[in-house]
Amino acid sequence: MRAPEQLRFDGRVVIVTGAGAGLGRAYALLFASRGASVVVNDLGASRHGDGSSKVADTVVNEIIKNGKNISYLLCYAFYLNRHEFVL
Repeated sequence: MRAPEQLRFDGRVVIVTGAGAGLGRAYALLFASRGASVVVNDLGASRHGDGSSKVADTVVNEIIKNGKNISYLLCYAFYLNRHEFVL
């Protein structure tokens, strides 16, 4: 078994929900750094209850800046069936 720092995800697509902040952001950046094409999915909600793609856009831009593959889907909570687009 390979050591965790050697795990690669080249040729794989990873969907990360909640990728705009916290653990989701960390996982999105990690998978991208290990070669995965990452789908950044986030509700776009803030602590104040408003919807915005700003946090997810920041993650997307960071992944692009590092020369990695990215797909992006902003999913607002009021579109309850939007999860179908992710899958």
